Amino acid sequence: MPPDHRGPPAQNYSETDSVNIENDCGKSASRGRSFSTSGPATGTQRAPSSTMLRTVISRALPRLSQPAVCHFSAAAIPAPNTQPEVHYNKLFINNQWHDAVSGKTFPTINPATGEVICQVAEADAELETIDNGKPYAVSYTVDLPNVIKCFRYYAGWADKWEGKTIPIDGDFFCYTRHEPIGVCGQIIPWNFPLLMQAWKLGPALATGNTVVMKVAEQTPLTALYVASLIKEVGFPDGVVNILAGLGPSAGAAIARHMDVDKVAFTGSTEVGHLIQQASGGSNLKKVTLELGGKSPNIILSDANMEDAVEQSHFALFFNQGQCCCAGSRTYVQADIYDEFVERSVERAKRRVVDQEQFNKILGYISSGKREGAKLLCGGGVAADRGYYIQPTVFGDVQDNMTIAREEIFGPVMQILKFKSLEEVVERANDTKYGLAAAVFTKDIDKANYVSHSLRAGTVAPFGGYKASGNGRELGEYGLQNYTEQQRFVSRKQLAESRSSRRLHLKKEKHNQGPFILSPWTQRGPI
Repeated sequence: MPPDHRGPPAQNYSETDSVNIENDCGKSASRGRSFSTSGPATGTQRAPSSTMLRTVISRALPRLSQPAVCHFSAAAIPAPNTQPEVHYNKLFINNQWHDAVSGKTFPTINPATGEVICQVAEADAELETIDNGKPYAVSYTVDLPNVIKCFRYYAGWADKWEGKTIPIDGDFFCYTRHEPIGVCGQIIPWNFPLLMQAWKLGPALATGNTVVMKVAEQTPLTALYVASLIKEVGFPDGVVNILAGLGPSAGAAIARHMDVDKVAFTGSTEVGHLIQQASGGSNLKKVTLELGGKSPNIILSDANMEDAVEQSHFALFFNQGQCCCAGSRTYVQADIYDEFVERSVERAKRRVVDQEQFNKILGYISSGKREGAKLLCGGGVAADRGYYIQPTVFGDVQDNMTIAREEIFGPVMQILKFKSLEEVVERANDTKYGLAAAVFTKDIDKANYVSHSLRAGTVAPFGGYKASGNGRELGEYGLQNYTEQQRFVSRKQLAESRSSRRLHLKKEKHNQGPFILSPWTQRGPI
């Protein structure tokens, strides 16, 4: 009979109990809590996935292992299966699927209809659509290809992340190398579930770390399906662990656990503060935060009007406005303001993830009308079921209005008028956020002046200033967040002797096949 790894009875735990790491990993959530997720298209509850409480987090923290990297390929877009089967609805720990002890589950809801989808996960593009509510064409032609590119890109880095040699005084040889941080807790949001998973997993695995990932309770399907692929391609047990859970329990447990070496979080600024505090109050784990934004989109009078309208529309309404770097404050120079507004309203006359976000967006729309912004189009519910909101455009928006200060995370465009470059730079920077920005002009000098004056992050690498977070994701910069830099110093004579032995051994190995160094193999025979 296999040993019981569940630990003490569930009733012995409280929200503030401390727990210990168990190397053999737990079988299930000790308290057996569960929650439900829903489809944005219908608003009805989907079926279950177990919640991850602190005890399961403890059991999901194996120390550093060494897996291999998967490869994916794209194909022509097929017709979607509107009712894909869902097979993966449990906690993925140590390459095994585990239920909650209580057997309780949470439903996931289709945003398009509000109806329960089912258990929890499969067929990535289809699942991304029913789970998150975005159009299938976007899931298949935007999200999925970018996920593939991200994994392939970081797979290429796995054997190229080298250290440096450093000239120093005296008869010494000095060099550095990058070492994996260890156990990385990763917490991802619901707006781009599949893509955010790739952004987090790619650099962490390429640099040799293990991962405990908490996915958003609203959108667990695709992440759990990816877990099945991770097992299929042969990752060692415990290298990647994927958990569906609530923020105050599972997310908080990751943030304050003493055996988590790093936390990477994408989500709201408010929760980012809590994670930073939890790190400081535990083991001072490394933290990277990709948080909210209220990004300025600045249209100068000499801009190409057609291009500015189209790009501003895309910057705000892409992914139903549920994008942290959305161009959500559109500043338009006074002499072209009226024409821009007219064209933008016409362009906007064309879903969100759950009931909570649906109500939040409608609340911001009411706030805009109440505070004196001019509602130019939209502003209401777009369908009699599901979580659809009409594309909404406000004009005559002032900087002190709530819709201009706070992140709405929905299809609500705010257009503000300005006169001079100096004025718009000052106003654009007058925010607690600093994630992204854009400038539209035909004058390169003006473009450089404005872009260099803005306190905002960039797209490549991706990350923000101020309350929009710290650290960078994507590119080579993204790898830096997942390694420790070690320095080594030895006497030159010893180093030269070691180098000659290495050369001799490599010659002996010449006829024995390729000699590969990567984060997933031992460091070689020397």
